[in-house]
Amino acid sequence: MAPVAGHKEKEEKMKTIILGTSGLHVPAIAIGCMRLNGLDKTKAQHFIQTCIDLGANFFDHADIYGRGTCETLFAEAIGMNPLVRENVILQSKCGIRPGIAFDFSKEHILASVDGILKRLNTDYLDALLLHRPDALVEPEEVADAFTALYNAGKVRVFGVSNQNPMQIRLLQKYAPLPIAVNQLQLSITNANMISQGLHVNMLDDAAVNRDGSVLDFCRLNDITVQAWSPFQYGFFEGVFLGSEKFPKLNAKIDEIAERYGVSNTTIAVAWILRHPAHIQPVTGSMNEARIKDCVKATEITLTRDEWYAIYMAAGNTLP
Repeated sequence: MAPVAGHKEKEEKMKTIILGTSGLHVPAIAIGCMRLNGLDKTKAQHFIQTCIDLGANFFDHADIYGRGTCETLFAEAIGMNPLVRENVILQSKCGIRPGIAFDFSKEHILASVDGILKRLNTDYLDALLLHRPDALVEPEEVADAFTALYNAGKVRVFGVSNQNPMQIRLLQKYAPLPIAVNQLQLSITNANMISQGLHVNMLDDAAVNRDGSVLDFCRLNDITVQAWSPFQYGFFEGVFLGSEKFPKLNAKIDEIAERYGVSNTTIAVAWILRHPAHIQPVTGSMNEARIKDCVKATEITLTRDEWYAIYMAAGNTLP
């Protein structure tokens, strides 16, 4: 699939952020590819091209998504070649051996990246994340793997997912390359990393610091937080938009959406983007209309009152 004419002009309209301290400018919205294998090749091709046309050319993969089939389908659908590769930003993750173990050994990381590159039909990844923490991590091995991948030109930027500050500091003690990304679950209804910062010195449940102030840590260390499942409540219990479980939240989102003349999806993403940490939402939808609504959020800046009204409508409280 060759990039359409005028692609670069369209892409420049998308708001961008810098990924950590890497200097890499990326779209403010990342496209999650976990469900890509639910599309056939033709639909996948159209979906990917739509994202590129919108300037949303940052694609987030993982070696466990469809057990590799999502990466393979992506490369086939996009018709991967050097020219096409220049027009997309590719991120993938490794470290999970489903049902067996988390594995951050040097051997596993190197083998995983080779498999990812083969499936994506490319020589390099723009970013590689370690997928969830490994209790048996030996940070020296991770450092050796990162160094080998960087020196070989196979990975340009490194990051983690679902890690707390101490786990990141442990890796960073040995890794010569900075951790640029931490991918964490965040949505209006899963906002513990925000709420615990508002309930400091309180005795209520919201005051419990469950993640080591990871949001503040990432801001202090110029680590980009990527928000996965921006529409989910619970772990993967469902989407809060339109859910009868969240009547007050949906009423408030719909009210603000009408004010701006946009969809509820747009407002849900705009809520995340309003935070000054420059959080990068990672979408999970394969619906092109919803992706367009997500991208629209980059054009909206909620007021402080609107942001807090949504926060409280989700059941969060202010002390």
